[in-house]
Amino acid sequence: MSQSPLEQIFAADRAMRAAEDRLMRKPESQLAKILSAAVDEAVALDDDDEAMMRLERLADLCAQVPGPAMADALIRILDHDEPAVRVAAGEAILDVAYDYYAEVARAAERALDRGSQVRALAELPFVFVEVGEPSAEKLLARFLASEHASVVAAAIEASTLLLEPGVIEHLAPLTEDARVVTLDDAPVHAELEPTTEATIGELAEEAIAILQQAAEVDGREEE
Repeated sequence: MSQSPLEQIFAADRAMRAAEDRLMRKPESQLAKILSAAVDEAVALDDDDEAMMRLERLADLCAQVPGPAMADALIRILDHDEPAVRVAAGEAILDVAYDYYAEVARAAERALDRGSQVRALAELPFVFVEVGEPSAEKLLARFLASEHASVVAAAIEASTLLLEPGVIEHLAPLTEDARVVTLDDAPVHAELEPTTEATIGELAEEAIAILQQAAEVDGREEE
């Protein structure tokens, strides 16, 4: 007697859980090699739907394995051009960053050194701001110094969420930057001017104003 569609779903879910359990029992070093190779293979696929399915699943698996190789793999997934894949990778990286912040920070620095994973670099500032570790300000400074306008714009927006006045000194040199970004490149924080495009300089000026205002409020509250 054939199974109903619902029974087939349950059976497939049981099989997936069992397969994942067998996979995750492997030594971490071996597991990291397997997952890294799987990410590389999925990224290279011509079948977009298959690549999306694999990468979304791999983001969850990579997040379960500590170590620099998996942090790098998650950033490779985060650099994918499909938004759903980036969402899955971003959530996975955020989970890892709460437990292994230094590992993710070092992986981000390696990505900044490479400079080629622009989509990932435009997402990462928000991860570090969300976690809120003291080194976030130092990391934001590196993103603000990127050669890619979209990465700089993302870091500017993230700075308005971090609300650390120390970032102002890194924003100040950008106020004369004439590079133009669009909202697709840099989703503007609600307090920034809601325009379809702006220069890096305009965004930096708005961010500085926000940070100065926040610092003044904090100062009054401490009095």
